[in-house]
Amino acid sequence: MAIITISRGSYSRGKEVAEKLAQDLGYQCLSRDILLEASERFNIPEIKLVRAIHDAPSIFERFTYGKEPYVASIRAALLRQVQKDNVVYHGLAGHFLLKGIPHILKVRIIASMEDRVKEEMKREKISAEEARRILQKDDEERRKWSKHLYGIDTADPSLYDLVIHIQCMTVDDAVEVIKCALKGPCFQSDSETQKLIDEKSLAARVEAALIQEIPSVEVEVKEGEVIIYLKKAQFENEELMNRVKRLTANIVGFKGKITCLMRP
Repeated sequence: MAIITISRGSYSRGKEVAEKLAQDLGYQCLSRDILLEASERFNIPEIKLVRAIHDAPSIFERFTYGKEPYVASIRAALLRQVQKDNVVYHGLAGHFLLKGIPHILKVRIIASMEDRVKEEMKREKISAEEARRILQKDDEERRKWSKHLYGIDTADPSLYDLVIHIQCMTVDDAVEVIKCALKGPCFQSDSETQKLIDEKSLAARVEAALIQEIPSVEVEVKEGEVIIYLKKAQFENEELMNRVKRLTANIVGFKGKITCLMRP
């Protein structure tokens, strides 16, 4: 019973590793499925979700909340899926979207630039120079995205439990290394970790629904209580607070306590 996130660059064979790993373990393998669920559940065009997690932020978005509603929707959809446990996720930013859940095995698959260039040339039928330019642009977009939203770089090895350089390994070799690491007790779920995921999933669903109308809202769940953090001006607006509570109850069918607090 475990959850594995696989971070990968373009043409690093990370998709193949994820699919083979899920097949061997009998786990669900997720990637684009999350975007489709988020699109359907929150009524957001899929293309906007794709751009939100692939494109670097524009100058305008760095001073607004352009991408946050879309990222919140994707996070809510992913957390809903990992509540079931036994999942391999190889979409972008799994280690970010599932931050704070301790038993997840976070894997990074890397490949040399030369191997990636050769693969890009073969698949797209382009020159080495053009392939390199595309890959470097893609890598830079991902770095800017993660730094904008989380202040960290996706290429930083300290973000992962396991970094695998695929150059001298086959896909099967990489899968066996991950399966060996997965045997550690720290990556096995229990009742406490399941409770934590359930709470984070509920908080993410509420936040994804509210953030489309109330930028900067933050939500957490503690011991069955939904706590909604608002800016000072929002918190001092009693009508808005009551509306937020009603929306929360209606959105997720929540029957427990809902509390609004001012963000520190």
